[in-house]
Amino acid sequence: MTWIRTVPLAEADEKLRRALEAQQELYPAEYAVPVHPEADPVAGIVASHSLIPEALYHAFATFGVLMDPELPLSRRQHEMITTVVSVTNRCVY
Repeated sequence: MTWIRTVPLAEADEKLRRALEAQQELYPAEYAVPVHPEADPVAGIVASHSLIPEALYHAFATFGVLMDPELPLSRRQHEMITTVVSVTNRCVY
C-alpha cells in the first residue's frame, strides 16, 4: 500500500478549509453523510489532495458540477455508468 502524506482537517490552514468547503457545496445532498465515517472527516482520495488545495478544489469541484441534477442524466444513470466503468477497470471502490 502506498503512503501519501495528508493534512488532517484539525491541522488544515484557511486555504485548505476554504477549498474543502467550496468543493463540498457542489456535491449532491446525499454525499453529506459519509458511508464509512472515519475519525478525520477528510479521508481517502480527497485527503490525498490536501497538500495542494487548488488541485483538491478543481478535481473534486469538477465531480460536483458533473453531478448537477439539472443535467440530462439522472442520478441512477450516473451510478450505473460508474458501476460499469469500475467493473471494466477492475476497481474495488
